[in-house]
Amino acid sequence: MRRYLPAGALLLAYLLIGLLYALYTPPWQVPDEPAHYNYIRALAEGRGFPVMEPGDYDQDYLGRLTAERFPPHLPVDVVEYEDHQPPLYYLLATPFFWVFDGAMLSLRLFSLALSAVGVLLIALLTRELCPAHPRLAWLSAGLVAFNPQFVALMTGVNNDALTLALLWLWVWLAVRYLRGATSPWLLSLVLGALLVTKSTGYAAVPLTAVVLYWRGRRETWSWQQLLREAVRLGGPALLLGALWWGRNAAVYGWPDVMGLQRHDEVVVGQPRTADWIARDGLWPFLAGAAQTTFRSFWGQFGWMGVVLDARLYDALGLLSLLLVWGTLAHLLTTWRACTRHQREGALLLGALAGLAVGLYLYYNLGFVQHQGRYLFTALPVLGVGGAAGLRTLARRELAWGTAAALAVSGGLLALVGLLRGDLPLWSLALIGATAGALAMTGWLPDKHKVLAGTALLAALALLDVVCLFGFIVPQLRF
Repeated sequence: MRRYLPAGALLLAYLLIGLLYALYTPPWQVPDEPAHYNYIRALAEGRGFPVMEPGDYDQDYLGRLTAERFPPHLPVDVVEYEDHQPPLYYLLATPFFWVFDGAMLSLRLFSLALSAVGVLLIALLTRELCPAHPRLAWLSAGLVAFNPQFVALMTGVNNDALTLALLWLWVWLAVRYLRGATSPWLLSLVLGALLVTKSTGYAAVPLTAVVLYWRGRRETWSWQQLLREAVRLGGPALLLGALWWGRNAAVYGWPDVMGLQRHDEVVVGQPRTADWIARDGLWPFLAGAAQTTFRSFWGQFGWMGVVLDARLYDALGLLSLLLVWGTLAHLLTTWRACTRHQREGALLLGALAGLAVGLYLYYNLGFVQHQGRYLFTALPVLGVGGAAGLRTLARRELAWGTAAALAVSGGLLALVGLLRGDLPLWSLALIGATAGALAMTGWLPDKHKVLAGTALLAALALLDVVCLFGFIVPQLRF
């Protein structure tokens, strides 16, 4: 039981924090929550699958709702611009709507439970790729679970929790499939569930081809064997997807099998990228997009209207740099020693991250969607890579070297501040504290380095609570 205690404690902490978010986040103050709720209500009331129609999106009215914090006298039942979404999440949520008479809390807790499964899958994926270091599993899961933006999104009424849980289940099964430990039929069924959940889950389609190629090359399959395996991996998935695509073709017309063309026609007034670039210029637009993406990856709440104190973003920026540096150091120092299975798993995660970034850029070619949550499909990279990177960063030589580099950077920053007459005290304190923590971690015996990871996760969990009661509730309460 002791080996499962850290994972159990982490899941319990996540569920408790998620419960607080579900209880105290004001109604409708998770992006797109009214539209997702109305989809479920349409099914629960027996009106069948909703159809995306003109009038489902009213930019002016939506702006009024968000500006006035969704006052009770302004109805939200006309907000229906998610009607084009695939149906699986909404079908699963409908019984909760019936049993609890449409109570939002019940639907938020349903999403929370799904996201807890996703967190557990991050841990399982880490155990699969790093079996020699079982403690990395809970550290990896914690880096994902205690991201404040992740908690806020996963406790709203939306289909992201199911999408991420299914996608991460598919990735875990795919990694196991590469070593022959998973049935192709099971992998295909999970892929099919993704096809009827959300378009972001379609990232698994090209990855299926990659996994098939690697497995075939490893086992030297003939083209006939490769074809049979492709049918097993893709057949059930395509049959499930075809049920929804056929319905959409009948409703929206060919070739709009996803309803996205109808969606683009309906969302008149949504900010367009070309308009913003024409107004602000390319470089200011890109700078603003980068800042908003970073902030909303870690914490920019409500309908993007609640930002954190700039000092918290500074701390999260430094953490992000350390995670990237640690991950790169880990890859550089261990890649040759990795097994073929570990390398393929790492490359699969890298491909997942590349697809997430590519889809994010594609969305932003048309509409202004500088939201970090669109990168959450790649959170396994943050979890697995970040945890392995932090373990590498905790080695004495690298920890002390990084601490020394931070100290030098702090000294240069202080010198520049003195010359300008504006000493950046918070930045210096942050850099100094991080350098000190790294130096102490490097000094600790290996068996006690786990304390550093525990302290980091505890700090992130505390940040979750601060974000909720220090920013979300005060700024969004009606």
